[in-house]
Amino acid sequence: MARGSVTRVQPREEGARKPGLVYPGLTIPFILVVTCFAAWGSAANLTDVLVGVFRHIFAMSNFQSALVQFAYYGAYFSLAIPAALINRRYGYKAGVLTGLGLATLGGLLFIPASLLLTYGFFLIALFVLASGLSILETSANPFVIAMGPEASATQRLNLAQSFNPVGANVGVLLGAVLILPQITPESAKVSMTAEQLRQVQEQDLSLVLKPYTGIATVLLLIWILIALRKISVPEEHSEFGLDAPGRSGILGRLWHNRHYRYGVAAQFLNVGAQVCTWTFTIQYAQDVVGVSTANSGWYLQASLILFLISRFVMTYLLGIFRPTKLLFAMGALGVVLALVAVLSPNMVGLIAVVAISVSLSLMFPTIYGVALRGLGKDTKFGAAGLVMAILGGALLPLVQGKIMDGAGAALAFIVPAICLALVACYALFDLRTARDGDTLVDEGAVH
Repeated sequence: MARGSVTRVQPREEGARKPGLVYPGLTIPFILVVTCFAAWGSAANLTDVLVGVFRHIFAMSNFQSALVQFAYYGAYFSLAIPAALINRRYGYKAGVLTGLGLATLGGLLFIPASLLLTYGFFLIALFVLASGLSILETSANPFVIAMGPEASATQRLNLAQSFNPVGANVGVLLGAVLILPQITPESAKVSMTAEQLRQVQEQDLSLVLKPYTGIATVLLLIWILIALRKISVPEEHSEFGLDAPGRSGILGRLWHNRHYRYGVAAQFLNVGAQVCTWTFTIQYAQDVVGVSTANSGWYLQASLILFLISRFVMTYLLGIFRPTKLLFAMGALGVVLALVAVLSPNMVGLIAVVAISVSLSLMFPTIYGVALRGLGKDTKFGAAGLVMAILGGALLPLVQGKIMDGAGAALAFIVPAICLALVACYALFDLRTARDGDTLVDEGAVH
């Protein structure tokens, strides 16, 4: 069974013709929107590289460098509701264009940021970029669903979302090839004068500028292509959970649904563990194992490739095993790997850090689906809460960065260990707790 967004499953009559993937005339628009998934994947995972880069360029603490993720994921949290309002009032195409436009502006803001040599301005540029991507992601998922018949919605959304980890690998590759190998090593700065240090800083920051201006250019091109094309999709269908039900009592119903309430918390912890792991993989490689700056990015690249491969493997396994059984197993595996990173501060620990991506590959879609199962008319509003749980990616890296500054990079991996242990507890809760209204397939959106 394919895993995608939560959607009702309708039995198909024997001999019924398999529905098309998209409605007639929407193939090109669908392809254009799919490119958005890869674009925000590239931008999102390029920020993982930036954390290590800014630490060297501005000579700051791990806590200060982790503000990169705070700016990025904080923007996702802040713009989730405004994005929903734009979609409701003006439609999905307007939401996609708004997101693309704002993200393009954020990418271009890296130009003045590199000239001013101010860390705060880089954070502003990153916040604007992420704000646009938040609106883009919030709009693109339901837009893809609305582009074709209900029967093929899951397949359609899975196809679009498969390009997100592809883009993520491209983003890290950009960092590993265009940025990290060219950064001036710390040893070379020791004998430099103040003026030479400033010139080196300008040179290193110009390296950051290149991939982001490239992403901005691609986003602008996509914006133009979508803006110039007339895209007409049918009205939103209640079957997809895209209607706007009355809001009275929704918060109360969601709060009293323990599977949903704990699911939001689990998603917060899952995203936090994911961002913590990927953000500090490079630092672990450099500070604990002694890998050179030029080569450290390849360990993050390996982690994301492993994540991509594991996602397809997990999709297959989800057709065999109950999702929360796999979620518990992967949560437990993630805890073990994180503890190995803590207790074995060497190459074995680094391999364990890279391997944590195996457990992470399953979590977002499974938690998403389990938490939304059976919500019925409250599904759309409930999904917004799960999107806002991405805030974990903004807050928890700050905690890990603070621990790194005081106790070292290895011990700091206790943070994702605790997060993944609590995710495993959520899986165990679902396995041991019965509930009514189990009418929706536990399928989740890939992130």
